[in-house]
Amino acid sequence: MKMIMPNIVEARALDDRHIYLKYEDGKIKVYDMKPLIDNNNFYAKLKDRNYFNQVKPCSDTIEWPNGEDVCPENLYYDSKDI
Repeated sequence: MKMIMPNIVEARALDDRHIYLKYEDGKIKVYDMKPLIDNNNFYAKLKDRNYFNQVKPCSDTIEWPNGEDVCPENLYYDSKDI
């Protein structure tokens, strides 16, 4: 059974390849994209800072113009609360 994740209402790029995430339930988190960018060719374009900055929320995840996204559960559980 898939767990329902809260939607992301705001996402923005931070320094050092981190993503600020604000969820509809009021939680604010920061997700570190470095491991994905450094270890997975799917995310290679995100090494370009201008492209990385184009992140946007998409329901319960985030995405970039060419379709790069992150599993919603990873975003929610592997990010740090702030």
